Amino acid sequence: MELFLLVFIMIGLIGVSNVLNRFVPFIPIPLIQIALGMAIALIPLVEHLELNPELFFVLFIAPLLFNDGRRTPRNELWQLRAPILLMALGLVLVTVLVAGPFIHFLIPDIPLAAAFALAAILSPTDAVAVGSLAGRIRLPSSIMRLLEGEALMNDASGLVAFKFAIAAAVTGEFSAMHATVSFFLIAVGGFAAGAIMAFLIIWLRVYLRRLGMEDVTVHMLIMIMTPFLIYLVAEELGVSGILAVVAGGIVHAIERDRIQAASAELRIVSESTWTVILFILNGLVFVLLGLEIPHVVSVIIKDEAYRNGLVVGYIVLITAVLLLLRFIWVYLFASGRKLQDALLTSLSGVRGAVTLAGAFSIPLIVAGGSVFPQRDLIICLSAGVILLSLVLASAVLPFLSRSPQAEADTDEGISENQTQIKVLKAGLKTVRDHMNDDNRAAALTIMSQYQQELHWLKSKERGKLADMQKKTLEMKLLALRTEAKTVRRELEEGQLDTEVADVCQYALRQTEAALTNRLKFMFSSVLFTIRHFIKKSIYSHRKNNWTKEELEQYKEIKLQSIHDAVEKIKACTDDSNREAAMSVIAHYRQIEDFIRSGHVKLSLNDELQEQKKELQAKAIQSERNEIQTLYERGDIDRAMTGKLRLYINFREASLYENESMET
Repeated sequence: MELFLLVFIMIGLIGVSNVLNRFVPFIPIPLIQIALGMAIALIPLVEHLELNPELFFVLFIAPLLFNDGRRTPRNELWQLRAPILLMALGLVLVTVLVAGPFIHFLIPDIPLAAAFALAAILSPTDAVAVGSLAGRIRLPSSIMRLLEGEALMNDASGLVAFKFAIAAAVTGEFSAMHATVSFFLIAVGGFAAGAIMAFLIIWLRVYLRRLGMEDVTVHMLIMIMTPFLIYLVAEELGVSGILAVVAGGIVHAIERDRIQAASAELRIVSESTWTVILFILNGLVFVLLGLEIPHVVSVIIKDEAYRNGLVVGYIVLITAVLLLLRFIWVYLFASGRKLQDALLTSLSGVRGAVTLAGAFSIPLIVAGGSVFPQRDLIICLSAGVILLSLVLASAVLPFLSRSPQAEADTDEGISENQTQIKVLKAGLKTVRDHMNDDNRAAALTIMSQYQQELHWLKSKERGKLADMQKKTLEMKLLALRTEAKTVRRELEEGQLDTEVADVCQYALRQTEAALTNRLKFMFSSVLFTIRHFIKKSIYSHRKNNWTKEELEQYKEIKLQSIHDAVEKIKACTDDSNREAAMSVIAHYRQIEDFIRSGHVKLSLNDELQEQKKELQAKAIQSERNEIQTLYERGDIDRAMTGKLRLYINFREASLYENESMET
């Protein structure tokens, strides 16, 4: 029960950390979560949770790295393959060979083999910490991709080096040739094992679909279990479980891109589920880190053999050496000899929970039964370097990233307008994926709205948005008024039933009102509530189901009004408004096509509106997922993320406001 309460509290702290970050956005969420973890660890009533390294790696590191492999752009990683390998392999080796002897020289009580082990476990950068910094600090995309690729690879190289150093410290024996051969076997074996198991799991899912088993719950369960299964099997085979889950994530990304047979519903559920899981795991990693730090530090503080000020000095010196080595290596081999890039890349190489988990995995006893030398001090130094690297990155990187050179590099990346286009395309793709014969009318209506939004944003990219919006709005209002005249004429001539005319006129009025208020996003939610109340009060008598004759009459009047509207637009088209006119005409032609194809059923009927609501909700969720992906990849900062989310909230209200429009 105590363990459940502690986990419950930690999950609650993740939510608290995000709320606090809104008030202190200049402090990264990882530091807030570490501080909260330290705070509850200092409460006497809270029982200390001993970190189990094996459980930590399989429960946290495996799914997080699997997701990184699944979402990191493969083309960009391949283009940066040389610098990534130099960072993930070369820099780790240099760190071990240089920092190890330095630590032994600085602290003679730590044997050389144990010093090598400490240097090895300090060499990997933390992918989770790097990603958390990216949202607040606008790093150039090339640097972000390099950091992501390095973090995917250097966990394995650092941990393998750590494993051999610990073996040497415990047994007193070490063979450089054996260690080199074993390293490559473990690394290559990890990649191969992960790729093979990923292919087998994908084959299983495809086979289940061929058997007609499209149950989203079953497929989602398999996907959740995948990283844990790959990691455990790889470790059981004696190869790198970390590289195995990275390879498995990359294979699943390739499968996602090439195989479109999987249901769109599964893809959306998968993204939503993984978003929640990763949000919790990311937060728990840093809360757990905070929980462990007070216990680690207290052991050193209480031990009279250590002078606290001297230990702090050790942490500062070791961190300085690590940063200096990283800067020299990056400047010489990985940044094209740009000082600014080398500084950004060096400070961005923060250490994280992988380092602390590795330190906790140091055995208590060496060969002969004696205690592992300076184990508590090694763990304390690891925790100190983690905290100092995070604090330095959080304090210095914002200033470096705002420098003219960094701003210029960042401006070459994705703009706000381009980001909106990417987000809208994600929503549009979701609607297309979910379109079928039953919901085609609703899907085409929403797709038309998305295409118009995209058209306007692309016009804005060319500097013509305001003029394009104005002219398109004029054309649409002209067309709507022409439609209204057609309906009134047919009604007056006795060619149209009053019930059908009322529905058409109501829809046209709603459409015109929505268009004239289209950009007033701040008031959209209020308008939505008021209009729905009025609609329910005044039009409660309207029938939800029409007779066959009424439906045919509605189709005829709709086709006639479309024809009249298109002819009116053509008559008013000239060179100044041709692009806007063609956009509106294309919109009408699309509606005409699905009316003539027989897909349109009922205007304002409950089924159509429910289909539109469902598709809109899924599309909006896809847009939010795309924003989160861009944020986690560092393509956009926290300010732009908030702006885009607010934009989606306003546009979502506008979509619901227009739910009764007849297009």
